[in-house]
Amino acid sequence: MTVKPIIDMVSILKPSLECGRTPKYKRLAEALATRIHDGSIAGGAKLPPHRLLADKLGVTAGTVSRAYAELERIGLVVARVGDGTFVRKRGLERSCDRGFKNCSDEPHRCIDMSRSMHIPGQEAVMLARSLDELAADGETLRELMLYTPDLGSARHRQAGAQWLGHGDFASGPDQIVCVNGGQHGLLCALIALLRAGDIVVTERLTYPGLISAARLLGIKLLGIEMDEEGLMPQALLDVCRTHRVSALYCTPSIQNPTTAVLSVERREIVAKVCRAHNVLIIEDEAHGVLMANRPPPISLFAPERGVVIGSLSKVVAAGLRVGYVHAPLPLISRFGAAVRATCWMATPLPLELASRWIEEGVAQRLMRQQAAELERRKHLVERHLSGLNYVTHPQSPHFWIEVPAPGRAVDVQTVLGQQNCLVSAAGLFAVGQSVVPEFVRASVSHAGGGDELLQSGFAALSATLRQHAHAKLPHAKPE
Repeated sequence: MTVKPIIDMVSILKPSLECGRTPKYKRLAEALATRIHDGSIAGGAKLPPHRLLADKLGVTAGTVSRAYAELERIGLVVARVGDGTFVRKRGLERSCDRGFKNCSDEPHRCIDMSRSMHIPGQEAVMLARSLDELAADGETLRELMLYTPDLGSARHRQAGAQWLGHGDFASGPDQIVCVNGGQHGLLCALIALLRAGDIVVTERLTYPGLISAARLLGIKLLGIEMDEEGLMPQALLDVCRTHRVSALYCTPSIQNPTTAVLSVERREIVAKVCRAHNVLIIEDEAHGVLMANRPPPISLFAPERGVVIGSLSKVVAAGLRVGYVHAPLPLISRFGAAVRATCWMATPLPLELASRWIEEGVAQRLMRQQAAELERRKHLVERHLSGLNYVTHPQSPHFWIEVPAPGRAVDVQTVLGQQNCLVSAAGLFAVGQSVVPEFVRASVSHAGGGDELLQSGFAALSATLRQHAHAKLPHAKPE
């Protein structure tokens, strides 16, 4: 920003600070808001650096910082780390600030490899059949149109216990909370167990839905180091010794995005660390349910502090919005309060459908079909990745692919986007300011348009990645 615009801004702001009984930061924020609304400060304009404006106005840098924060709170400005504070306008936000979406705004002609979704199969046929059966059951229909207990009806909770239980891990209906999908379950867990300012430790590359929810609730995330198996117990122990950690959030089975699977031995160690430092455990089983021989959750080894979140979204039908949370009995009432605060109760009709499908084995059959189709699609496209460095898991819907040096993942994402092919760069999953590895995530589950379109998407991805062996792609323009 040149000197003259700063002088002009000072001349219009200074009078507002000379009188009034409200705190100076509020007067400054109100003056700036007035100028933004009347167009004196245009959309997209960069506001002066905190200290420079503070010196010109004769106030502290803290006053300016609080004023800018107030403007950001009411949506008039956007603060971009390392870049400054800008007056909001359409398209100004960085992609990570716009938030992660499971429904793309891109045109249908795009080959979407950026999102891991359930692959449409026989669920629509099963839905029609189940709705016909329900239509003939007037008593059940009447019950579904009423309020239910905040934790869910006894039968729906029993189905949830059946869905989450596997191997040595068993859940009872009294430990189940019915929720509107896994993301709602995660939000309820954060609301029920944590407060603004609390610290949650997670993998340094983690589920974007956690990042969004934590930001909204004022919860601080700390990312810890990972290896090929997932989170490292020693890194967890180190951070617990130096910070007041409230909870651990992790995806120990088919980790998103790296596809890592934590060994049973490591799960036991993680449980011991959490127990020793009084840390709650929140586990996400979103993709883990696809595993044929799924290891037990970490919560099996620390049941008094373990919360497990599962849903039907990734493996049966995303549109049902049915999920379940397993929690220790002493914490169940907190989850009831969280459900009441967010939606009063999970929607009974989808829960009824899900319960019937779980009881009758339909959900399990659809899940097995999902796993088989994922395996078929991955075999179909794997030849395009030959010679590239990537990892995956047989039941994972995506590949985690390294961008050859000296390339950058964000450039690959941008170049592919120009070809109407969508992938997710590693930055979408990154926690904190640590160095982000140059990887992209490419999924086989939501490309749409059949095998030919899926193969053309992976062929374009392969060609773009291989360019890095010979020449550097043009850098993406900063957002």
